[in-house]
Amino acid sequence: MSESRRQRAVITGAGDGIGRALAVQLNQRGIDLWLCDIDQARLEATKELLSRTDCQVDLAVVDCGSHVDIESWAARISAEIDELDFLFNNAGVAYGARFEDVSFDNFEWLININFWGVVWCTKAFLPLLTKSPASHLVNLSSIFGMIGVPTQTAYNAAKFAVRGFSESLQTEYRGTTLKVTCVHPGGIATNIARRARMDGGDAATVTADERDESFRKIAKTSPEKAADIIIRGTLKGKKRIIVGLDAWFIQTVTKFFPTGYQALTARLGQGDDVVV
Repeated sequence: MSESRRQRAVITGAGDGIGRALAVQLNQRGIDLWLCDIDQARLEATKELLSRTDCQVDLAVVDCGSHVDIESWAARISAEIDELDFLFNNAGVAYGARFEDVSFDNFEWLININFWGVVWCTKAFLPLLTKSPASHLVNLSSIFGMIGVPTQTAYNAAKFAVRGFSESLQTEYRGTTLKVTCVHPGGIATNIARRARMDGGDAATVTADERDESFRKIAKTSPEKAADIIIRGTLKGKKRIIVGLDAWFIQTVTKFFPTGYQALTARLGQGDDVVV
């Protein structure tokens, strides 16, 4: 890699939340960006927040639940550059339903984005990452990738899978120039609850605004703070990054009560649906 070349980063789900905050902070560090989101307007809003005009910013509308979309996007980028320094697999959605009420269309929708999107992007960009003399693959799991929660069978399944996928890659690329990081955020104040899909329970009566208001009461970490923690941990080559005091608390509880914690989380299912 030429010393004069700026570092390059790909971020999925960059139109909002943690993805947007990552884009802003990486741009401030002078890193060229390739950003995708399913919503063009949100991407354009992210670009407006980028202060460094001397850095490249490339936008693409991509459905991270579509293998075809991801392959096409990665192929275009691969035709432009021969090395990639960072891949942030950030795109994610939420779906709340007790399993007996689950719609398999919605279950599959979430799995395709939250798990397969990570796998497909990793596979597509791996050749570029491995050509960089020092690269980072950063996969967003969740603290729900460490504990099981009522109404979150799809989300839990995807985030546990991202964790397992990432930790396996860590062993495969141990001692190489590619560092693999798995991120486990707690409640981050994003729009994920507002855009969540719901089935059963109060799905027909609870509005998106009500879900968002309820979620933000417990989501104490800002996207900007989360992005700062993620970037600093990534640059240190950390294998696991825990984001938020709530996530740290939950991780600690699971260490001492690896199955006993379920007596506490089961109570969540006695009230409103949980949306993370």
